Amino acid sequence: MAGEDQGAHMNKNLLLVEDDAEIISLLKEGLRYEGFELTISRDGDSGLEKARQGDFGLILMDWMLPEISGIDVVRALHEDNVYTPVIMLTARHDELDKVAALEAGCDDYITKPFSIKELVARINAVMRRAASNITDEEGSERKISKGNLEIDLEKRAVTIRGEEIQLTATEFNLLTLLIRQPGRVYSRKQLLDIVWDYSFEGYENTVNTHVNRLRSKIEKNPNNPEYVLTVWGVGYKFSDEISS
Repeated sequence: MAGEDQGAHMNKNLLLVEDDAEIISLLKEGLRYEGFELTISRDGDSGLEKARQGDFGLILMDWMLPEISGIDVVRALHEDNVYTPVIMLTARHDELDKVAALEAGCDDYITKPFSIKELVARINAVMRRAASNITDEEGSERKISKGNLEIDLEKRAVTIRGEEIQLTATEFNLLTLLIRQPGRVYSRKQLLDIVWDYSFEGYENTVNTHVNRLRSKIEKNPNNPEYVLTVWGVGYKFSDEISS
C-alpha cells in the first residue's frame, strides 16, 4: 500500500461528469468532506472539454449522459492522448458492461448505488496507482527487455516489436509487476492488493479484464499469449521462458 506521504501529494482536484442532481449533491458534500475539490459537468460534451483543458487528478464519469456517453468521452480522451484516470459510475450491473468500460480505458468501475466510503477508497487507490512507485522498487534498473517487449521505467513507456503502445496506468503497473519476477505466480487477490491497492470481495474479475486488455496490446495472439500467462486455478505470471 502507498504511504501517507505519497497520498499527501496527490492531485485532489476531481472532475465529476454527472447529470443526476441528487448524486451531484451527495458527492459534493461527501467528497469535499474528504478533502477533494470538485469541478462539475452535466453532459458529455462539456465534460470532454473540461477534461481536455483542466488539471485533474481523476475523473468520475457517469455512463449515461446527455450529448455523448461517458464511454465515448473516455475513448475521445485517449485518442487525444489524455490519460487522466477515470472511474466509471453507472447503474449498469452486467459483467459485459464492466468489461466494456475497462476496455474503453476506464481505470475502475463502480455501480450505483454506492457508499461514499467505498468510492473514496477506490478514488484513493486509482490515484495512488497513477502515481505509483511500483517501478521504483528494489534495484536500479531503468529498462526491462524480454523478447520483443521493452519497458522504459523512467518514461513509463512500453514498446513491442519496436512500436510504442499506449497503456493505462493500471495496465503499466500490472505489466511491470509481473515482468520483474518472471515465473512468479500472483493470485488475483494478490494483484488486487498490490496493483489495485484494495481488496473488495468479488472484484477478482476486474483483474481478468485488465489482463485480457493488456494481452490485446502486447501479444501477437491474445488467445495464445507468450508473455502474460494464466496459471489455471491460481492466477497469472510473466513467462520465464523468454530471454532478455
